[in-house]
Amino acid sequence: MASRRPALRLLAQCKSRGQLRSTPAVNTNWASRRALSSFHSPGAPDQTLAPPRRYLGWIAFTLLIAAPLTYKMAIDEPLRMDTPTLAERDQQLKTQQGVSEVSPMRLRMEKFAKEQQKAIVRALEEVDGTPFRVDEWQRKEGGGGITCVLQDGKIFEKAGVGISVVYGTLPKPAILKMRANHKNIADENNIPESLEFFAAGLSLIVHPKNPMAPTVHLNYRYFETANPDGSSGAWWFGGGCDLTPSYLFDEDAVQFHKSLKDVCDKHDKGYYPKFKKWCDEYFYNKHRGESRGIGGIFFDDLDESVSDRENLFAFVQDSLKSFVPTYIPIVNKRKDMAFTEQEKEWQQIRRGKYVEFNLVHDRGTAFGLNTPGARVESILMSLPLTASWKYMYEPEPKSREARLVEVLQNPKEWV
Repeated sequence: MASRRPALRLLAQCKSRGQLRSTPAVNTNWASRRALSSFHSPGAPDQTLAPPRRYLGWIAFTLLIAAPLTYKMAIDEPLRMDTPTLAERDQQLKTQQGVSEVSPMRLRMEKFAKEQQKAIVRALEEVDGTPFRVDEWQRKEGGGGITCVLQDGKIFEKAGVGISVVYGTLPKPAILKMRANHKNIADENNIPESLEFFAAGLSLIVHPKNPMAPTVHLNYRYFETANPDGSSGAWWFGGGCDLTPSYLFDEDAVQFHKSLKDVCDKHDKGYYPKFKKWCDEYFYNKHRGESRGIGGIFFDDLDESVSDRENLFAFVQDSLKSFVPTYIPIVNKRKDMAFTEQEKEWQQIRRGKYVEFNLVHDRGTAFGLNTPGARVESILMSLPLTASWKYMYEPEPKSREARLVEVLQNPKEWV
């Protein structure tokens, strides 16, 4: 209460002076205004001090009220400078320094994937003679992509080659879930409420028109979390390539698997048997009891527990570069073969199984569709232009169609 008394007295004085203003106004000519604005000198009449005192009183009262409020605002709401996001840091790096061998792996993987996208699109255009449609898009959360699609071409019913670059934030539940496979993603005794992350990769799907030419799928990707200062936290690579024929040519299967084995053996002779088995188990339609295709390689979560980051990046680079010399000779060998309406119908039925896996079991599709700002058209690019589902359809015993199903139910070792 004691601290309030001077303020109350000051308020009373101001109020009493305000009442005086209701009296008839004094004629304030130029000379009187000049006198009011001058300093008070000894012997001058007391009334010359009234106006300055009145102003000083109001100023003091204002300061008395405003000062505590200003202090409270300074304590409760200090001025903050927003820190740049991971996407903003990377954009600044690319603008100022470009991308080189000493750049963060995020930028190097993005650059490499974009280079390979152009090379693969050129190779497929040479086979088909039809240009791809190219769509570039941005994500408001950070990143974007380039989706290249060829539909209803001369050789390919549908082919898609897509680049996706995603910046985002992992909430605490997602961090806890990821720690099942990556203990280094966060300290178990200090799980943050959120973590920035980066994901980039190249995905490819080719569905030829001719049922003798096989469908092929490819995906290579990189993921990492970021520390508050923008440095890399947890990281890992994933990917693979697999073949899905409607009619099985053993020589094509052997050529495809041998190429992938050669790439794996160059880096680690234990890769191919492990990743081939992983592929057979992953691309499996549980509800059908059969594989989606004749496999290839598949791997995920390759981090420092497997090898260092540079060696794993080199493995991913070699794997992706092997696609064109592996698949293009196969499709060139089969694209002009004769086929019947019944064989085309079987291709449509097999494509139906392909769709089932992608929509029911594929983790990549689920991750993409559940990512904020997802571009659905790019995620579902892998689906064929046409497919068919026939009720209770079974191939004729001992037919080529039946042999394919037998291999899908019992994966083979091709090399």
